[in-house]
This record gives sequence, C-alpha cells and structure tokens, in this order.
Amino acid sequence: METLDSALVQAFASNLKRLRTKARLTQEELALRAGLDRTYISGCERGVRNPSLLSVEKIAEALNATATDLLGGGKDV
Repeated sequence: METLDSALVQAFASNLKRLRTKARLTQEELALRAGLDRTYISGCERGVRNPSLLSVEKIAEALNATATDLLGGGKDV
C-alpha cells in the first residue's frame, strides 16, 4: 500500500505510534483493546490507512487519550 498524501493522516500516524509506544503496547495489544485488527493499526501507523472517525475514537479510548491527541493536539498539521 502507498502512503497517503495527507498531512492529517501523517500526523495521526505519528501520534498513534508515539502514544502506543508511550503506553508500552504492541500493535496487537492496542488492536485487541480497540476491537480492531492488528493489520489495521499497522496500516494507520504507516499512514497507508485513512481511519474513520469511529476508529479514531476507538483507538483513542484504548490509549486513554483523546481524538485531539491523535489528530495533532490542536496544533497546525
């Protein structure tokens, strides 16, 4: 899959990986907590998936974070 050419998708990918690593979770553990597939989490972290708002919400909850934390923390992206 090709990386998506979107600043928002890339910011999400970077923030997702940073927050997951900070929480000391594997992609598989995060996927289980969020009710998503591990390959979906992987694709999101690589910036090749364009996650839906519902998926962003599920991932944020699984990380004890907010959608804003994942989408750039209110900073320009």
